[in-house]
Amino acid sequence: MPAPLPRLTAAQAAARLGVKPETVYAYVSRGLLGRERDARGSTFDALEVEAFATGRRRAAAQAPSHPTTGMPLGVVHTDIADIEDDELLYRGRRARDLVDRPFAEVVAWLWDAERVDAPDPAIGSAREMVAALPPHAGAMDRLRAALTGFAADDPLRHDASPATLHRIGWTLLTGLPVALGGDPDHDIALSLARAWNAPASVGPAVNAALVLLIDHDLAVSTFAARVAASARADGYAAVSAALGAADSPLHISAATRTARLLTRVRRGLDPERALAEALQDGNGIPGFGHPLYRDVDDRADALFPFIAALPDGAGTMDAVHRLSEVVAARARLRPNVDLALAALASAARLPEDAASTIFVVGRLAGWIAHIAAEYAEPAMRLRPRGEYVGR
Repeated sequence: MPAPLPRLTAAQAAARLGVKPETVYAYVSRGLLGRERDARGSTFDALEVEAFATGRRRAAAQAPSHPTTGMPLGVVHTDIADIEDDELLYRGRRARDLVDRPFAEVVAWLWDAERVDAPDPAIGSAREMVAALPPHAGAMDRLRAALTGFAADDPLRHDASPATLHRIGWTLLTGLPVALGGDPDHDIALSLARAWNAPASVGPAVNAALVLLIDHDLAVSTFAARVAASARADGYAAVSAALGAADSPLHISAATRTARLLTRVRRGLDPERALAEALQDGNGIPGFGHPLYRDVDDRADALFPFIAALPDGAGTMDAVHRLSEVVAARARLRPNVDLALAALASAARLPEDAASTIFVVGRLAGWIAHIAAEYAEPAMRLRPRGEYVGR
């Protein structure tokens, strides 16, 4: 007989639902949650808890005035990205209609700024910073180190003008792939793919992912970049603020968690067991569900067709479908872009944390656009006032 699926303790279930353990038991007494009891105490089905958490969020949320506003503390006007009728738009154009265009071409249109490649000395400084890291350093560590190298080599970075900011943006977009181990290439996606010694056939899928990840409403990393820009931080510093917010389990790091989940399924682990084990950390099902979409994430839907053409595309998409069937049946959630990125990394035989790197390089274009927009606003406008509620 197969071993029983991992289950959540009462404390883990309470943490996932954001309530006290006593409240979890109240849910049980009202028939809203099932539990099993043995000598070790009460345990809960992880996928049932996730489905219940999703239902509670939907029931508690007030209807937003627009699908991209969510339930914010405040509203920041933007003309960069929007989501209408479950479709992602960049300045009024569907993002999925741009995936066959070179990433740099889309960025030049978005920024209205001609490309300027990173200077060789700056790339050298960034490479040295990355090389100084220990071998076990992860993707986000390497990105932060490279960013520091580029910033340290730029004595003119403190000018908060659009021209300087766009030069910084192009330096990072063209220089980061090389600093991380790729070869210089006019095609940014191909340069990045070569950082993992991937074949040229991987380039179109990476390019599509970069385009689809440019911007997405006001994500926490984007808002962090705008807060820093509001205080007139230079472009590198504002991107560094964004990276700090991005390196979190509920944002870009979720892509790496999803890649690990998909890898386990591809290696033969039953999808339901893999999901139950992934839920032990209390951060939800990686790769599924997004509050801004009623159905599948538009970015994932646009990226999946590129996966089948990759070296391990068939096996990867089989694992994706098996995972998706279980999650749809048990938690009523649909795939998001993290699952599509994990599938890209798996099908292209890239490292698991490659998904996070692709996410950051693509989103960098959006961060720069938002920083430029914030520079045009009054300084320090995003500095809220605190209301003391202590004794």
